[in-house]
Amino acid sequence: MNLKKINEILVAEPSYRLKQIKRAVFVDLITDWLEATNLTLALREKLNTECPLTIAGELIQGQADNNVQKAILTLADGLKIETVLMRHKTGRQTVCVSSQVGCALACTFCATGQNGFKRNLSADEIVEQVLFFQRVLKNENSKVNNVVFMGMGEPLLNYEAVLAAIKTINDPLALGIGMRHISVSTVGIVENIKKLATEDLQINLALSLHASNNELRSKIMPINKKFALAEVLKAMDFYAGQTNRRVMLEYIMIKDFNDQLEQARELVGLIRKSFKAENQKLVFVNLIAYNPTGIFEPAADGVIKNFHDYLMQEGIDATIRFRFGGDINAACGQLVYGKNNLD
Repeated sequence: MNLKKINEILVAEPSYRLKQIKRAVFVDLITDWLEATNLTLALREKLNTECPLTIAGELIQGQADNNVQKAILTLADGLKIETVLMRHKTGRQTVCVSSQVGCALACTFCATGQNGFKRNLSADEIVEQVLFFQRVLKNENSKVNNVVFMGMGEPLLNYEAVLAAIKTINDPLALGIGMRHISVSTVGIVENIKKLATEDLQINLALSLHASNNELRSKIMPINKKFALAEVLKAMDFYAGQTNRRVMLEYIMIKDFNDQLEQARELVGLIRKSFKAENQKLVFVNLIAYNPTGIFEPAADGVIKNFHDYLMQEGIDATIRFRFGGDINAACGQLVYGKNNLD
């Protein structure tokens, strides 16, 4: 799908055509322009030739959890990306989207980062991931109502395309998903966190923290050598203060590495030191059991609970992330199509 090309084709058409086309693509969920019978036949044929609506995707169903599906999408240049649909018991349907083909950040706990970087995705390629699952859910009389930029890649290193995609996802004439139901996760690209704070988007921002001090974080996240914790958390404090939006600190629990009460105490101190008193109420910690990628081991459930309980006792809001899709390598940190995709 090429929204830019569609706009070029519509230059010679009446202005109302764009609204008709958005409805056909994002609401009626057509897969062939010939289905859009309110358009002229000549226009439908031109769109089918120059802007086909086919999304090449292979759907993989979770076996242990049938509420998870992963899709491998083949892009126009033959590269592949992964995206995941998570069906929640509350009725929320969340799509986890990728923003890059691969990732250049080389975090040691993440399969995507270990497999290298190929290129950024366009805004249309990001939107297509949501549209793909919107079509899947149509058969269940349901729809996507939550989007998280937590798939392959670092969203804030593809800033303009990610923002353009967010605006299409939110557009009432397109996917119509509220800003407060869109979340972006970053390792901490400081200048773009600050820039995002001025965009007036009201989205949710998450930081891949994963350690309570610089020494530990640098061992698993090379980016920490460029953007140290003090600088990153200062930017997150700025974001919270500017937007009055809650910010999430994601913390992967790795056995015998960052999962002890010593690190929990250190984390409490780090939050209190880094966030202004009035912004601390906007901070919450999301604890994530490490999903195996062949390097570390996950912390035990009891250890994670103790860590969680300590944070709560100290007045730091904390949650334990529900685990989705591990049996099909669709869980946090596991998205990667394979080395051949990046060769």
